[in-house]
Amino acid sequence: MEPSEGKVTEPLNSGDISTRLARIAELARNHPDRAFRSLHHAIDVEWLREAYRRTRKGGAVGVDGQGAADFATNLEDNLQSLLDRFRTGTYRAPPVRRVHITKADGRSTRPIGIPTFEDKVLQRAVAMLVEAIYETEFHPGSFGFRPGRNAHDALESLRNGLMSMRGGWVLEVDIKSFFDTLDHGALRQFLDRRVTDGVLRRAIDKWLKAGVLEGGELSRPELGTPQGGVISPLLANIYLHEVLDRWFEADVRPRLRGQAFLVRYADDFVIAFAREDDARKVLDVLPKRFGKYGLTLHPDKTRLVNFTRPSYRDDDPGEGPGSFELLGFNHHWGRSLKGYWVVQRTTMHSRFTRAIRAVRQWCRLNRHSPVPEQCKVLGQKLRGHYGYFGITGNFEALARYAREVEKAWHKWLCRRSQRSYIPWPRFAKLLKRHPLPRPRIVHGQPAAQSANP
Repeated sequence: MEPSEGKVTEPLNSGDISTRLARIAELARNHPDRAFRSLHHAIDVEWLREAYRRTRKGGAVGVDGQGAADFATNLEDNLQSLLDRFRTGTYRAPPVRRVHITKADGRSTRPIGIPTFEDKVLQRAVAMLVEAIYETEFHPGSFGFRPGRNAHDALESLRNGLMSMRGGWVLEVDIKSFFDTLDHGALRQFLDRRVTDGVLRRAIDKWLKAGVLEGGELSRPELGTPQGGVISPLLANIYLHEVLDRWFEADVRPRLRGQAFLVRYADDFVIAFAREDDARKVLDVLPKRFGKYGLTLHPDKTRLVNFTRPSYRDDDPGEGPGSFELLGFNHHWGRSLKGYWVVQRTTMHSRFTRAIRAVRQWCRLNRHSPVPEQCKVLGQKLRGHYGYFGITGNFEALARYAREVEKAWHKWLCRRSQRSYIPWPRFAKLLKRHPLPRPRIVHGQPAAQSANP
């Protein structure tokens, strides 16, 4: 859920580009075993212009300090120069600027690599082209960083699958430092199967070898792809498509005795099984499969969960069915309003705590800003929270978040000076003049998907 350039999936503006992409996708679909050797000619100035339009303009700047506004001052010349260097092979991928963001646990951090703006545009152009090929073969269970798919689609697919299967056994998997340990050699082998265009592959190799600038020191890791770049999510999807998705569909599922399905969002995934013996077999072989490609499963965060549906007469699931976490939500069994057992999703404790901590910090730093401005920003934060966590069954957590935001705002308004304490009745009047958005369910559960007893 952290901001990523790879999440921009706006529709294409140019009809000509849409036609070219459709043609490439059709060829890829009709020739599933074909490796494309001549693709780069599709990228021209018009293509780069579209890539520029689809690149986020408000992102952080890279090592050259150039932002979107600087690049746009001489846009056409910059695009032509970028195209010439790309086609002739003289383009040099600059190192990414590394920053660290706090993880959901609030203690550790995740490294994010920020490319230069020009590099983002070229990465976007190449990603658009390569994506057209791989979208024809990516499996339905893959949702991360794909056009027309998002985290809520993954959550609904998981819930519907578990409800249809009436629960079962869920293998919750965590890949240890996936983006930092992705093997370049294995990735090149995977790309050889579909994309052998020399110009495209040379550009991708340059991005893999570009290096990382952190604290004034340049390093060139031999593994991984910078998390935060435009091309990285696509390369990660290609990698796990080969390592996990194709393997699960072609080799694992045909050998299972019961139902099973996979839901993956980038490097976060779970596998649900109808039978415990199937689940344990896959749990035994999964570390070997990932180890073959240089990946390691986190021993403490990878676990098998008994997620069988409670009996209809059970008042409480008790010690039987467990719970698991995916995409910021805790998944567990609970009673619907009609009394049926259904899969419910509530905000993970670590995500809730991190969100509240961020609001409190913002209120502290901005307590002297005009009240209307504070209200506007807090409203944006609340609507953003509701926009992601506002799903059916999670209203109580939304309401608790709203109360905590009000308490944080009241606390730091009271600390604007030694005599600025605001009694709660007076603060209630302030909220009437400057109301904050109330909790609401944004992603409702369709009636047709309600459970049977």
